[in-house]
Amino acid sequence: MSQSHWQWENAAAGAVAGFATVAAMHPLDVVRTRFQVHDGRASNLPTYKNTVHAVLTIARFEGLRGLYAGFYPAVLGSTVSWGLYFFFYGRAKQRYARGRDDKLSAGLHLASAAEAGGLVCLCTNPIWLVKTRLQLQNPLHQTRQYSGFYDALRTIMREEGWRALYRGIVPSLLLQVSHGAIQFTAYEELRTVFVGLKEMKRNSGDQHDLLTSIDYAILGGSSKVAAILFTYPVQVIRARLQQRPNKNGTPRYMDSWHVIKETARFEGLRGFYKGVTPSLLKNVPAASITFIVYENVLNLLRMTRRKD
Repeated sequence: MSQSHWQWENAAAGAVAGFATVAAMHPLDVVRTRFQVHDGRASNLPTYKNTVHAVLTIARFEGLRGLYAGFYPAVLGSTVSWGLYFFFYGRAKQRYARGRDDKLSAGLHLASAAEAGGLVCLCTNPIWLVKTRLQLQNPLHQTRQYSGFYDALRTIMREEGWRALYRGIVPSLLLQVSHGAIQFTAYEELRTVFVGLKEMKRNSGDQHDLLTSIDYAILGGSSKVAAILFTYPVQVIRARLQQRPNKNGTPRYMDSWHVIKETARFEGLRGFYKGVTPSLLKNVPAASITFIVYENVLNLLRMTRRKD
């Protein structure tokens, strides 16, 4: 198999997988973002008691538009991110595997995932910043609301300059590198265990035939739980940095350290895990779906190529 074929198969499978996970879970993403930035002090966000109350309140006062705020950049960002992530991840794994009989250690899986995460973050940070700001818009907003993705980009560039598109880039880089590294390392190691257990039960010349969609769902969901619990405070820091500035143009938080100090001072450890429930409800099933689609699309592409 040529390198280019292998890389583009991973990119195609990743893009399809990412797109397939967004639509059903988006309302939980809106809720998570609003919980993350609500620090209990000066805020233009309503107060929600829990995840269910938040969903019902948004649906009642903002309708479907509120529940799907930021949907377009979410779809765009997810599709582009997953496609690029699997592409960079696959290319890195292939490079590290040279001279090692195609076998990678956990450390090299970690390095591959970290490398892919950093590159994806640099490409997609403006998309995620716009998504965050659109999700935080609500009837209590005191400034002119963005009318959509492109209006948000133009307004941010005009009012804050291009550097504003990279607000939160430091926690974003840390999050992309660490979250993806933990998730993919856990996935690859658990996958090896699953394949080993199934090989003990029956012999097969192709390990891709050993695992089922249920296996992929368990692997994807389990690896996502580990990644979320370890990296969630970084997500909170990023969301708070990416909020729209006050009416006078002053950001609510100046940098990551400012967020850490203020959150620890006024909210304690709990503040760094605000919104973790909707995050788990959204991302664990989404990760399961993503890896089911990814692995099956990848297997389909392999079978199609073999027939050719």
